Amino acid sequence: MKREKKQEQRGVTPLQNDFTRAAEIEGARKKAHHTRLYRRLAVFGLVVLLTSIWLGSTIYAQSQTIAGKEQQYEEKLVQLEEVEKQQAKLEEQIRLLNDDDYLSKLARKDYFLSDDGEIIFTLPNEDEKSTEDGEE
Repeated sequence: MKREKKQEQRGVTPLQNDFTRAAEIEGARKKAHHTRLYRRLAVFGLVVLLTSIWLGSTIYAQSQTIAGKEQQYEEKLVQLEEVEKQQAKLEEQIRLLNDDDYLSKLARKDYFLSDDGEIIFTLPNEDEKSTEDGEE
């Protein structure tokens, strides 16, 4: 219709035969095909964009989780080393406590126990002397 009005304004009368009608129908069909094609491409592009955003966010979240787990792993390794040192000290203490000579020295030193006929004299430690001298 618009085309006919434009052509009438220019003074050109369009031909109304089967060929022109078929050409107009073919042109309209091609235009509709291009419109549908662009719509399909837009939807496909949107799907690709959303999928790439989803994949990117998933990868980012997983990398954050991995970083957190690695930090926890390092903390646990430090704790393990501390526990192993403590275990070694306790094993050494168990070994010493199973030794009778060590037990007798410990009992004499800490609990002022003595053997038969033995007299215990306690002397101030050097550390105690230095702190007493520093206070005066």
